[in-house]
Amino acid sequence: MVPSLMSLSLGVIYGQISTAPLYVLGTIPANDLKSDETVYELFSFIFWTITIISLLKYAFIVLKADDDGEGGTFALYSLLCRHAKVGLLPIDTSANELMQYEVRSSFKVNVKSRAWRAIAKHKSSHYFILFLALLGSCMTIGEGVLTPALSVLSASSGIQRSLSYMSHKYFSSQRKQESISNALERYVPVPTACAILVCLFMLQHYGTHKIGFMFAPIIIIWLLFIGGVGIYNIFYWNKQIIHAILPVYLYRFVRNTDIGSWRSLGSIILCVAGSEAIFADLGHFSKKSIKIAFVCLIYPVLISCYAGQAAYMSKNLHVEDFNNLTESVPRPICHFFSVLSLFASVVGSQATITASFSIINQCLALNCFPRAKVIHTSDKIHGQVYIPDVNWLLMILSLTVTIGFHDIVRIGNATGLAVISGMLITTCLMSLVIALYWEKNFFLSACFLIFFGFVETMYLSACMLNFHEGAWYLVVLLALSLTLMLAWHYGTVKKYEYDLQNKVSTEWLTELGPGLGVSRIPGIGFIYTDIVTGIPAFFSHFIANLPAFHQMLIFVSFKSLAEPHVPPSRRYLIGRVGPKDYRIYRCIVRHGYCDHIRDTDDFEEEIIRSIGEFVSVEESDFESLTSPEGRMVVVGKPLPGQNALIPLDDTDSTVGSDSLANNDSQKSPLVKIGVPVKKKVRFMLPQNCHQMRVSVRDELQELIDARESGTAYFLGQSHLIVREGSNFLKRFLIKTYIFCDKNCRQPPVALNIPHAALVEVGMVYTI
Repeated sequence: MVPSLMSLSLGVIYGQISTAPLYVLGTIPANDLKSDETVYELFSFIFWTITIISLLKYAFIVLKADDDGEGGTFALYSLLCRHAKVGLLPIDTSANELMQYEVRSSFKVNVKSRAWRAIAKHKSSHYFILFLALLGSCMTIGEGVLTPALSVLSASSGIQRSLSYMSHKYFSSQRKQESISNALERYVPVPTACAILVCLFMLQHYGTHKIGFMFAPIIIIWLLFIGGVGIYNIFYWNKQIIHAILPVYLYRFVRNTDIGSWRSLGSIILCVAGSEAIFADLGHFSKKSIKIAFVCLIYPVLISCYAGQAAYMSKNLHVEDFNNLTESVPRPICHFFSVLSLFASVVGSQATITASFSIINQCLALNCFPRAKVIHTSDKIHGQVYIPDVNWLLMILSLTVTIGFHDIVRIGNATGLAVISGMLITTCLMSLVIALYWEKNFFLSACFLIFFGFVETMYLSACMLNFHEGAWYLVVLLALSLTLMLAWHYGTVKKYEYDLQNKVSTEWLTELGPGLGVSRIPGIGFIYTDIVTGIPAFFSHFIANLPAFHQMLIFVSFKSLAEPHVPPSRRYLIGRVGPKDYRIYRCIVRHGYCDHIRDTDDFEEEIIRSIGEFVSVEESDFESLTSPEGRMVVVGKPLPGQNALIPLDDTDSTVGSDSLANNDSQKSPLVKIGVPVKKKVRFMLPQNCHQMRVSVRDELQELIDARESGTAYFLGQSHLIVREGSNFLKRFLIKTYIFCDKNCRQPPVALNIPHAALVEVGMVYTI
């Protein structure tokens, strides 16, 4: 399993860092490479940057901070939410009292540290940590836009140079050669890059596994090729380049630096571009396979490649475009290299695209991103996802960057700023994880923050010097994506607070009866709501205008926990609303930020099965019968032979035929709210139903009859209005939320609700 994942990981998560040699030294202006001594110093920076950041920080430290196999900034944030109590989202604070009975966290703070108490006390620190998580997510998305444009444009520029060399063989006229070279430079790189980008993003729907299977051989060939060329250049051009790994060259660079040479560090940081994606893509592969592949293959090959390129540059400062990787390749194989680099650049873009999908999927589950369709492309590895809407948005933005800048230096400046900013945010969150989750002493956490923070701040200052040379685009992209996330989070929180303040007590619903003109009609009504106690305001508004509801009501609430996966045995919390004979239930569906429980086709069947299990076990739970609303029972998957309800397609059709006949005879001709839809699964009582208590058997039979009669789904259709006198910031965030809410995937589609059975109730929310 590990060797297989290692090979596939090469085609997905290591593509970016493996193809970085295409543009790292090539994005440095040739005028800044004044002598062979400068080349030695820059290679020394490359060696120590890869060693310190990629190898030491990510491979040996950060990968250990996975959240049950998931990585990325939101994985670190979820760890802090669970263990440092810094959560601000509605999902973090709701239903706490309902779940007090379930103690499963192994994390206990024996002696609360001063840092723990300070963070728990000051609400501002909670907002700051959430802001860091969102900012880090935006940086990953920014890399998903910029890296494909940079790597593909770099490779297509190599194709253009290769075609220019070929044209020189067929035309002896200097003027003709220059004319052809100028035409190729103008018309080849950008159109070729755009065509390749479109093809790359069109491949994403095949999923990580298939893409990795297709791309892994290309990256393996690429790594062997650049490693071999690097070793050849070291021995052919300059063996002394190996001495540049000594830290003394770092000191010489810093001692003799000026603004121009310091700015070149903004390109050097690109040598570790893709390290953050290694952590963000952790959910796609195993931690062991990622670490072994990097330590045993990626790291030595990259060092050999950069050393070979530096060896060539140190002896060829007079050659045009001497700092481009293509120039360092021996002439007999340069054309093969150009074609191979084009394929490898496509693979190199895959890591950040995959990381963007993973990060946005986590943001969606934690209500920090507008609703979008998430397709899980693997049944075995939950983290492998594809988001169509985000995929096409990334494609459009990448094409815009490629056409707008058409210059790898400017795109490289923006990419470098995105890379180092994301790394610095990970360093900050990781230092908190070390102190609050790993329970290490404060000194160790501070050392991690100071050491890696100093290195990354140094590179950040270099990137900021290139702000006017393309890095400004990242700031624009960051402002748009961060505003989108903050507005969605703010609007979600305000809607939740409004629902809490305007909910109706359960007594109001249970006191309604025929004497008040309220009718119970056959069927099941699913009421989707965010609150977990009381009756949502939109449903009371519906009853006030149409005094009828179904013979069975199920209030369904989705609650995402700050953990990647919730096993089926802990997924459903079932309880009653009001007295037992009212047949009103509450179901809290808990899921992790990587689960896809909402968009499964058998979701309705799972809830009905869970309620059936709840009814069967409730009789033996005396506390649930005597306690008020709020007592919930965990319902997991029952053992074979112990089902309270038997799906028809799982049993012999003759079993329970009397029960089915009874179901058909009890269908009511009354008009129902919502149109019955064809059931994929029909239920019946088990063969041993005669051993059940009469009350349990009757209630289960009522549940089966109600299901056969029809199902309706109630959703609140909110219309937000900003309160008069609100400040500009609040009005701006709410208006942005309203715009996103109207233009993103609608709740019925996101919940996979059939339109024929949907009832939407409009409500005006004054925020």
